[in-house]
This record gives sequence, C-alpha cells and structure tokens, in this order.
Amino acid sequence: MKTIALRFGEHFSPECGTISAHEEIIERLGYVWYGKMGSKISEKMVKEIMASDSPRILLIRSGKAERYWAEVKEIQYGVPEKEAIPEYYRDTAGTFKTWFKIEKFVLADKDVTSKCVVASSGNILGEVSKHSMSPYFIINCEM
Repeated sequence: MKTIALRFGEHFSPECGTISAHEEIIERLGYVWYGKMGSKISEKMVKEIMASDSPRILLIRSGKAERYWAEVKEIQYGVPEKEAIPEYYRDTAGTFKTWFKIEKFVLADKDVTSKCVVASSGNILGEVSKHSMSPYFIINCEM
C-alpha cells in the first residue's frame, strides 16, 4: 500500500493532545478534518491513497514513540467546515494546504516504521525519519 507518513507535534495542541482533540470531534460528528501545513500533497498521491481498499495515512508523533494510522474518508485542498476542525487551529486553518477527513485513529504497532519503506530512497522509514527534517514521507507499507 502506498500512502504518506506525516509528523505531528504537540506544540500548539490543547492539554489533551492532538489525537484526543481530533477524536472528540469524531465522537460528535463521526469524522474530523486533520490539516497538513506546508506544501500540499500532490493530486497524484491523493489519488493513490484514495484508490486503496482502506485509505489511511500514518501519523508520527515527533520525538515520541507514538504512531497512529488515520483512516481517511476524503482528501481536499480547501478549508473544510470549521465545526469539524479542532478549535485550537480553526483560526489558522487557511495555512493548512491539505485536509484529511478522518473517521478513526488506530494506534499503530510499535515497529510500524521498520515495516514501511520510503518510496524515493527504498530505505526503512524508521531510519530515514530519524535523520530527516521532512514533515512527510511517501511510503510503501504492507500492513
């Protein structure tokens, strides 16, 4: 399965944390929009993710061992409806270039990054992510 791995941090999240803040909205609406800052994900990559039988992206918490699979229902470039975005980044929603409509977060296996390969280099994600400042990676992951 080809998808992307995105880093996330807790610098601006509420005390409950990024994932919990998103899960609160999923509980209420059945989905949440997760925003990606920086350059947008290419249309080609969006199509590849959404062509999967079970579209998902991997979220890697910077500096921690937490990894999550986010089950994706839709991907868009425009800012979605504000009530489906966690409150802590609603006011800055315009700075996010790609939005993922997430239905569920699942804690990934602890060794998930050793089972995924970065498409551009063929190297293991766990090794590449330790030595790279890139906010996201296109990966192949057979899990």
